[in-house]
Amino acid sequence: MNSIQSNALEPTRSELKELSGPQKLARLIPVYGLVILTVFLIVLFSILLPNTFPTVLNLRSIISDKAIILILSLGVMIPMSAGRIDLTVGYGIVLWHILAISLQTMFGFSWPLAVLTVLVLGGFMGMLNGLLVEVAKIDSFIATLGTGTILYALALWHSGGRQIVGALPESFYALNTTMVFGLPITGYYVVVIALIMWFVYEYLPVGRYLYAIGASPKAAALNGIPVRKYVMGSFIASGLFTALAGVLLAAKLRIGQASVGLEYLLPALVGAFLGSTTIKPGRVNVWGTMIGIVILAVGISGIQQFGGSFWVEPMFNGVTLLIAIGIAGYAQRRKGAARK
Repeated sequence: MNSIQSNALEPTRSELKELSGPQKLARLIPVYGLVILTVFLIVLFSILLPNTFPTVLNLRSIISDKAIILILSLGVMIPMSAGRIDLTVGYGIVLWHILAISLQTMFGFSWPLAVLTVLVLGGFMGMLNGLLVEVAKIDSFIATLGTGTILYALALWHSGGRQIVGALPESFYALNTTMVFGLPITGYYVVVIALIMWFVYEYLPVGRYLYAIGASPKAAALNGIPVRKYVMGSFIASGLFTALAGVLLAAKLRIGQASVGLEYLLPALVGAFLGSTTIKPGRVNVWGTMIGIVILAVGISGIQQFGGSFWVEPMFNGVTLLIAIGIAGYAQRRKGAARK
């Protein structure tokens, strides 16, 4: 039932104490290689594109474009930490952003009630995924692909394949458009979410339980961890994150359309997979996921400013995903060989 196996490969303090200076550097470079590469790309593009890349305008653009993807990526890493995968993040955001608008324009909901309704539905969808995976024992890849396709079909049916438009309160738009200290408020949402998730994973039992389940569900169960409870909870959390991303997308686009949203699935997965290759290589982690999306944003922004065509972004995402999976697989094989 493990779609993804979670094992940490970062060096321990005791291990580092036994190494000399050059050996420590050689051991740490693979751990923080993606961080180093990100800094290198930022410096490189800043030198090559001094008038457009290292500007506040470009920073605002990157935050505005990638904040929603980051929320999705942080959401998808929660079930991934438990050895599962949730593909509904790319399909659910289609339905949820349409509902966030249609509940206000077609059914007269106030925007807070519409947002609350969407979040509740997102959590319910996550619970359904958890039931399919843990009770019905369907592989998480297949289960979430099926439920995601159903969500997309419902989005098409509800919208009739047309755009859903209407006058919405400015306070609803402000969820996305507000500027705080000159930067989009969505960036601050991401930072707050990341800090909370980091605290949960590093200092609360739930984080350690999810990692233990991802490493070996049977061993976790033998140690008294209620595997079903935590896996279902991880899917519920992922569903809530997807619903939140849908609300923010609705506030950003101001219209609902079923043709928007699916393109977020691949970058969200890429960010989580890339995150498993850095900071704590071998398992998904919060800051690694953040770095994964940042390097995507920096790379795509720089290439596009050099005149890259419209197909550059999906190509970059796809190639990066393959590289990330390859690095993760190599790291796992290397650890297995070291154990032998």
